[in-house]
Amino acid sequence: MIRTMRVGGALLLLVGASLAQAQDTVKKPKKLPAPPMFASETPLVLTLTTNIKQIKKDKTADAPWRAATIAYRGDDGKTVTVPVRVRTRGVWRLKHCDYPPIRIKVADKAGKGTLLQALDEPKLVTHCRNLDSYEQYVLQEAQLYRINRLVTDVSHKVRVLRVSYADSASGKVEATRYSLLVEDPAHVARRAGGVILERQGATADDLDPETSALAFTFQYLIGNTDFSFSGLHNGEIIALADGRNLPVAYDFDFAGAIDATYAGVDPSLTVRRVRDRQFRGYCSQQAAYPKAIAHFVAQKEAIYHLYRDPIGQLLPPNKVKSTLGYYDEFYASIKTPKDVQRNLFETCVK
Repeated sequence: MIRTMRVGGALLLLVGASLAQAQDTVKKPKKLPAPPMFASETPLVLTLTTNIKQIKKDKTADAPWRAATIAYRGDDGKTVTVPVRVRTRGVWRLKHCDYPPIRIKVADKAGKGTLLQALDEPKLVTHCRNLDSYEQYVLQEAQLYRINRLVTDVSHKVRVLRVSYADSASGKVEATRYSLLVEDPAHVARRAGGVILERQGATADDLDPETSALAFTFQYLIGNTDFSFSGLHNGEIIALADGRNLPVAYDFDFAGAIDATYAGVDPSLTVRRVRDRQFRGYCSQQAAYPKAIAHFVAQKEAIYHLYRDPIGQLLPPNKVKSTLGYYDEFYASIKTPKDVQRNLFETCVK
């Protein structure tokens, strides 16, 4: 059996290795400068220029990198233009989106001295379709990433962008929409002091209980069931040199908190609607949850405040009201230990 593990930019082959044995190859990564892009949460206005027509046709998993530029106004008022490369990514969105999500590759030399310095290969979450409703889904997902940052450091930093998508062939701007830049997984791993482990099959025994409790409680808060840390579906695992493995959540557009028109529920689950919650944490890690639950209770006001700050104000008032009402239901469901037992651990994974 061949397993793989990515350390920094290198992909290591682990022949017949268990998750525990894979830890032997993990060394604490070198600290790198933090990307300046994520030093602020203020939405950044920029222009992405590439062959839009070609990008829309790149629907395969092995689509090539395409030439592009990103331009924004610097602090001195002058335009900063950075050459980059872009390629389409994703599975569901590649099939269903007019504007597919992309990954951006920024060369060290090209990005030096700009807001794109040290970004490596972040994801850009696009509006999928050139409609106001789909743009709102992006902003709602940005809020979920921001909540995850509040409750755990083992999470992706994000930056809301106001992107004008310009076609390099015609020179015309095809759309100007809010988009979301999501930090490269390797940067999340470096902050935690580990590396991204590209190894499926993690069990409860493999994952750090405290980090897992935060991750699964967060997914329950937002009503997301579209993930699997074991299967590395919308989830990553960071391997630390001390033997711990930390789950990291990402991609939340199927969450009940967003309630996107295209979102669905896996028929193998007990819930039938996106807005219905189902706890998917491990029964064997139950002892870690009182601390996690207390942490979410302590962060309640900070979470709700995200919907009153400048980014939260980009959402319609009625959507803010319904989202906070959805979170109220979460907090009611964890009000007492008896509530937690009934609402969470009756459906835990054995």
